Amino acid sequence: MKAATWTGVNEVSVEDVPEPTILNDHDVILKIRQSVTCGSDLHLIGGYIPFMRAGDVIGHEFLGEVVEVGKEVRDRKVGDRVVVAPFAACGSCWYCKQELYSLCDNGNANPGITEGLWGQGVGGCFGYSHAMGGYAGSHAELMRVPYADVGTFVVPEGVSDTRALFASDAASTGWMGADLAGTEPGDVVAVWGAGGVGQMAARAAMLLGAEQVVVIDRVPERLTQVRTHVGAEAVDYTTTDVVAELRERTGGRGPDVCIEAVGMEAHAPGTPGIYDQVKQQLRLQTDRPTAVREAITACRKGGTVFTLGVFAAMVDKFPLGAAMNKGLTLRGAQVHAQRYIPELLRRMEADELVTEHLATHVMPLGEAPEGYRMFKEKDDGCVRAVFLP
Repeated sequence: MKAATWTGVNEVSVEDVPEPTILNDHDVILKIRQSVTCGSDLHLIGGYIPFMRAGDVIGHEFLGEVVEVGKEVRDRKVGDRVVVAPFAACGSCWYCKQELYSLCDNGNANPGITEGLWGQGVGGCFGYSHAMGGYAGSHAELMRVPYADVGTFVVPEGVSDTRALFASDAASTGWMGADLAGTEPGDVVAVWGAGGVGQMAARAAMLLGAEQVVVIDRVPERLTQVRTHVGAEAVDYTTTDVVAELRERTGGRGPDVCIEAVGMEAHAPGTPGIYDQVKQQLRLQTDRPTAVREAITACRKGGTVFTLGVFAAMVDKFPLGAAMNKGLTLRGAQVHAQRYIPELLRRMEADELVTEHLATHVMPLGEAPEGYRMFKEKDDGCVRAVFLP
């Protein structure tokens, strides 16, 4: 079958790979209907996650049709149209029972790498390197999904493929950030990053009752989507002092909740941006924490900063003094999608949550290398590229 694979730093190729088979009784095989690029994929492609092997199938945000089921699968049947959580989770371990699904003790069959990096192993993510389990990803014609009764969700008949597709990761990640940051009615929420996750975090904050939501980015097309489709306020960080503007918009206090949805390749104008990029390229730090630093500075005293963007290991000049002395709560997580997808599908069915606008470029799977180029370079206003096998 055809699949989009990582073949080297900044190289994606569509290749013939073996078809998946049922390996465990709780597996299903999906015929992929739609699969979409994610900003965190760019860290893999760019070589910032050093646990990829040439030929690895990438992709972790997807929707498909069940074509084969393992003999212990109870709740799924052939023909079901399902959206799938990006992290494989058993549903039985202590972490799964706390609804911390991306921390599942059993979802990553290769936990030693992350144990060495972070002190403990974390869950396994589809198409996201051998540090995260070595699972084949979703940019393919067929895919094996383990723990199918836990991680797959039947899409309501009235919800389109493209709308449901983003419940897999972008919408569930964004919702998680707004929820676990403790967003309450009347809050002011600032979101760094107007990609799919940032837009969904902003929309989630609004639906959770936030009084004012401000999204910060520099790409005109994304800022337009924020205003038009999300209904939040948008700020171009290249034209203003973001911290000063947020103070002004909040009567001098600062946002109650600051959500970082950028990750380890954050851009910044001027000397700070150059400093971070040089340090990263020289491997003197693994990640560029520009947006996190700004969020900590901007957040009101006693507020919450939540990191949704993917980070790998170490950052330089982290403002720990500001976080401590301002009494901030710092949180972060990979997505516990199983916890949120059912609610998201209900809201999608009720037209409270729309996502189709994120799919700016829809193309055949065979054009995946071009789709990733456009996505990385933000060419032609590309917010997300969706692949159709």
